[in-house]
Formats: sequence, structure tokens, C-alpha cells
Amino acid sequence: MTSPARRSGAGFPTRHPGMSAHRRRHPEAMIPILSLFLRPLARLSHLLGPTRTLGRFGAPGRPRHPGPAPRPPLGDLPQTTSRKALAARRKRTRSAVTSVTAALALTGLIVGAAGAAQTNQASNARIAATAELTSSTGRQADQLGVYPQTAKAHADGRAKNTLRAATVVMASTRDKVDVGPLAASVTSLSNYRALDLDAVISLTDRTLTASATAQAAADEADRAAAAEAAAAAEAAATALAAANTPDGARATARALAASQHGWGEAQFSCLSQLWAKESGWSYTALNASSGATGIPQALPGSKMATAGSDWKTNASTQITWGLDYISRGYGTPCSAWSHSQAVNWY
Repeated sequence: MTSPARRSGAGFPTRHPGMSAHRRRHPEAMIPILSLFLRPLARLSHLLGPTRTLGRFGAPGRPRHPGPAPRPPLGDLPQTTSRKALAARRKRTRSAVTSVTAALALTGLIVGAAGAAQTNQASNARIAATAELTSSTGRQADQLGVYPQTAKAHADGRAKNTLRAATVVMASTRDKVDVGPLAASVTSLSNYRALDLDAVISLTDRTLTASATAQAAADEADRAAAAEAAAAAEAAATALAAANTPDGARATARALAASQHGWGEAQFSCLSQLWAKESGWSYTALNASSGATGIPQALPGSKMATAGSDWKTNASTQITWGLDYISRGYGTPCSAWSHSQAVNWY
């Protein structure tokens, strides 16, 4: 069974015990050694004489190199000398052939080793590339053949989900922050099916960033609004607490009597004495025997709901109702005060 690395085109390093690591990486270092073994080739060529080529139509051609000077025929030499010369020539020829054969074999081995070293380097490069692609995509080597189609489908699905989420963010933040950059990113990504893989990934990341920025700005706006509302509520509570004190209630009554009814300081003096007698200007005052409630001692206290639902806790609401009651029943605070002095109620 073929391993995933070989199916993906990656190779495996080959070890050559006869070669050092330096020579495997640098085959050119073997050139001096090759030259030592190529010398016997030149010697054999010298012994065999000039090499001829066939000319046109098989006719002998011209020699490729002049070669050594012609030797005299053996028949012209003495018989003993001829035998010795022939034996010496044969010995030299056999020695040269043996040397050349060994040189050729060693040359083939060295050349093969150099080629194997180059193949080993290319194989290592393919292995590294396969490992890097596997690491970056999360897929095994046998899955990389279909990676482009799978990656595009995955990127399209991610773009679709990003557009859906970005649309929700725009709708919820439009009234709080500027969603122009997010809208531009959404428009660019909306045609993701027609875009290539790199463009889809880039635009999706840009849209996600714009969406996160818009959402963060909206959250900050909400936080600021909440802080402002809390500050306003705290200020109102502080103001209410101040207004609910006897001094605060008197200050509120003085202002409302002048602004709503046109009563000056003389009328306010009568009002101040009247409600001091009735409740001591306390918004929590309650007559246990009659059930009269609040600063104006409304009977029952629920009557003051016509001035505000917070009549139980807000002195200003009670004062507003009491001033209107005096105006409708007695005309002025001084008239109400005179009646109270006469009959002990108003």
C-alpha cells in the first residue's frame, strides 16, 4: 500500500553509507576523484590506436585523432622479439581494459551517488512542502489532492455565516454607531461564490473585523448611555432625598407656589405655618386616628395619586397636590390657614 507521503508526491531520503554528508550535499567535490579514474581511458585509447568513423555509405572515414606513430609489423621483427612484444602488448591491453572497467564501474557508482544526492535533496524538499501544507490545512497527505475544492466550499460556507452575522450586527447597531465600513465589507463579500479562494478568505476576515469593530463601538455606546442614565438616576435620587427633607420640601413649595399659582412670600408664610401644624413638613407623616397622609395631610392619602404615582415617596408630588387643593378649596394659603386656626382642620 502506497504511503500518504508518496501519494502526495513527497519522497524519502536515501542513505549512501559510502558517501560523506559533505559529498552528498556537494557532488562537485567528486570531480578530482573522477579525473583519477578517467586517466586509464586515455591510456587504453592510446594503446588501441586512432578510432575511425564510417563515412558516407559505410566507407572508412577520417580518424578522430592522429594517435601514435604506426608500429612496424611484427613480421619484420625477429621471432623471439615478436612473441615477447605481442605478449607484452596483450598484457598491457588486459591491464588497461581491467583498469578502464574498474574506472567505469566506479564512475557509474559516483555519478549514481551524485544523482541520488540530488534526488534526496528534491525528495526532502517535497517532504517539507507536504508537511507544511498538512500543518496549515489540518489535512493528511492523502487528502491534499481534493484540498482546493474542499477549501473553497469551506470558505464559501464561512463567508455565508459571516454575512448573516454581520447583517444582524448592522441592524442592531445602526442607530448607535457608524456602520458604513461594515456595510462596505458586506457588499464586497456578498458575491463570494464568484470570487477565488484567497479573495473570499480575505474579504471574510475583513468583514469579521468590521463587524467586531461595530459591535464593540455599539457596546461602548450602550455602556456610556447606561453610565449616563445611572448618573442621572443618582442625581435624581440625590435631588429627591434633598427635596424630601423639611427644608427641601419648603423650598419646593415656595418655588411651585410662585410659578404655578402666583403666590408671593406673604402667602408662603401662611402656607409654611399651615403645613408645619399639619405634618411638620414630613412626607411620611400619618395621622393614626384619621388616616390623613403626607405633608398636606390628604384624606385618604390615595387622593394624591392624581398628582403622581409616586405620592407615597415624593414630597414634591404631595406639595403639588396640596397647593392645588388649597387653591380650589380656599383660594389662597392664608385663607386656608385662617380656617385651620378657627376649626383646627382645613
